[in-house]
Amino acid sequence: MTTASPSSSAQAAREALAVRLTHLRKDAGLTGKDLSARCGWHPAKTTRIQKGAVAPSDADIRTWCAACGADDQADDLIATARAVDSMYMEWRRLHRNGMRQVQEDWLALHEQTRHCRVYLSNVPPGFLQTPAFATALMNQITRFQNTPDDVAEAVAARVARSRFLYEGGHRYVVLMEEPVLRFRTADPEAMRGQLRHLLSVMPLASVSLGIIPFTAQRTVWPLEAFYVHDDTVAVVETLTAEIKVTQPRELADYLKAFAGLAEMAVYGDDARRLIRAALDALE
Repeated sequence: MTTASPSSSAQAAREALAVRLTHLRKDAGLTGKDLSARCGWHPAKTTRIQKGAVAPSDADIRTWCAACGADDQADDLIATARAVDSMYMEWRRLHRNGMRQVQEDWLALHEQTRHCRVYLSNVPPGFLQTPAFATALMNQITRFQNTPDDVAEAVAARVARSRFLYEGGHRYVVLMEEPVLRFRTADPEAMRGQLRHLLSVMPLASVSLGIIPFTAQRTVWPLEAFYVHDDTVAVVETLTAEIKVTQPRELADYLKAFAGLAEMAVYGDDARRLIRAALDALE
C-alpha cells in the first residue's frame, strides 16, 4: 500500500473511494472488527483504508468485497483505485522502462485536447522543443533519474506532438518566464536553434506565446510548470512527480493563476525582442 498523495485532488478522490468501501461494509451489516476478521488482517488496516490514509491494493479490494458479499463491485472499485493512483505518479515510476511510453501518452492527451494553457518557468513546452534541445534535456533527466536510456525514441515521440500546431482544432496558449530563454539547458548551437524555433511558431494561428519579463511587477509568483487541458485537468510537473489535478476548486486556482501570469506577459513584437535578446546573448 502507498501513503496518501500530497495532491489534495488525489487525496479527495482516495477519500471518496474510502467512503464507497465503508458503505459496502455497513450495507453488509459488518463492524470494522468483523470485516477485519473476515479479511484476515489487523483492524488498524481497515481503519486506515476507511480514513483514506492509505490506498488499498487490488487484492485488498477483492478481499474487502468478498467479505461484504459484493464481489460484483470489485472490478469497478479497482478501476477507481487505479485512477486515483494515477493522479500522483513519481517520474522514476513513470520512467522505469524509459521515457518513450510517457511521451506517447502525452501525444494521445494532446490529440484529444482542444484548448491547452501552458505555463513554464524552466524549459519550453515539449511540443515547442526542437529535436536537439529535447535530446539535451532528456539526457539530463535520464542521468538524474538513473532510468533506462531510450532518449532517441522519447525525443521522436515528444517532437511528434508539434504536428498539432498545424492541424485544425487545437489551440495553445503558452506563457514562459524570461529566464527560460536564458537558461543554458543545451549547448549554444542547440539553444540558438530552440530560440529561432520559438520565433518561427509565433505567427501560427494555433499558438499564442507570451513571455513574462524579468522586470515584470509580480502579481503571481513564479510557479512549477503546469498544463491545463480543456479546463478539465491540470498536469503539474514537480521535480519528482507528475500530478493530475481534477478537483474543480484546484482547477479554478490554476486558471486564476494563469490569468494573473498572462497579464504580466508581453506578446508579439515585445516578446520577439526578448527572444532575440536571448539569441544575441549566445553570440
